[in-house]
Amino acid sequence: MPDSPPQLAHLEPLGDATKFASQMHALIPRCALLENFSPAEVLLLAHFMEMYRAEPGVEIIQEGDGGDFMLMVVEGKVEVQKRDRWNTPQTLAVVEGGRTLGEMSMIDGEARFATCVAAEPTLIAVLHRESLARIIVEQPLLGAKILMELVLMLSQRLRATSQRLLGLLDEQSPGAVNIL
Repeated sequence: MPDSPPQLAHLEPLGDATKFASQMHALIPRCALLENFSPAEVLLLAHFMEMYRAEPGVEIIQEGDGGDFMLMVVEGKVEVQKRDRWNTPQTLAVVEGGRTLGEMSMIDGEARFATCVAAEPTLIAVLHRESLARIIVEQPLLGAKILMELVLMLSQRLRATSQRLLGLLDEQSPGAVNIL
């Protein structure tokens, strides 16, 4: 496992996620990433992940920070916040067990889009880009499955965001919408 990134230094490390594989498997009905995984595949993936505990109010991801990891909320709730033009945090969503966060930054290394704050005691499983690369080399079928699920999740989010954007643009100037 890679060393914990400095962004996670304030969280309580719980070690390898293998001990939490049964909890992760129970999330399958609510987790787009795991929905097509067998119990054996969840256990194998957990071997490449690290678990952390975050207390309420603790920032797990900071908007604007670089990042090379994604996380899965295993237990608890996380508020996703974005700062408005007055630098006031606005809650975009509250996510529960089974949701993943930070996929874009894990893939492209770009700055985090939003801040994620534990809303209650929360367990997260972290997958680093380096660990994903190891999965691809050591377990290519699992690696391909993870990448395909990530592509599907991000595609669905992009489509939903595009629909919302079109709705907003149409409200502002009906008939004059052109986002391409």
